[in-house]
Amino acid sequence: MADIAGLARLIEPEVQRLGYELVRVAMIGGASDPTLQVMAERPDTRQLDIGDCESISRALSDKLDLADPIEGSYRLEVSSPGIDRPLTRLRDYSDWAGHEARITLAEPRAGRRQFSGILEGVEDADVKLTDKSGETHMLPFADIASAKLVLTDKLIQATAPLSTEGADTIETVEE
Repeated sequence: MADIAGLARLIEPEVQRLGYELVRVAMIGGASDPTLQVMAERPDTRQLDIGDCESISRALSDKLDLADPIEGSYRLEVSSPGIDRPLTRLRDYSDWAGHEARITLAEPRAGRRQFSGILEGVEDADVKLTDKSGETHMLPFADIASAKLVLTDKLIQATAPLSTEGADTIETVEE
């Protein structure tokens, strides 16, 4: 099993050197088809395009080939976090306040591990979430096993490309 924290420490400086922010590092797939998944984003747009993915992939391939931190063969996948992105950093819960999220705790709290509702931000190291019944939950960030945004119309609007101008036209230049 790969050391995910160690991989993140190896990968993050390279991603930052290229001008991006690391969102998540994970090993997915089974033992017969492992994939190292690296999610990153541009700090200014929170998005990533295919050219960004290519740049990060090339740089990480070289770095990973030199360090050889994963036993055996694997695939490298570099991607944007997507619209219904994982929430992996404490600041993500503040950045996406006002949007719906689904949070799973590592251990049950008050008899439950799953919480869904509107993110209300962060207080100290607790994530504040209000569920559909109006009850507010303070969930310690350290206790969160996984969390992600829920796809809603509001989220789609908030994550729309910064500009789609010219996306449906082809410009011809005559010389």
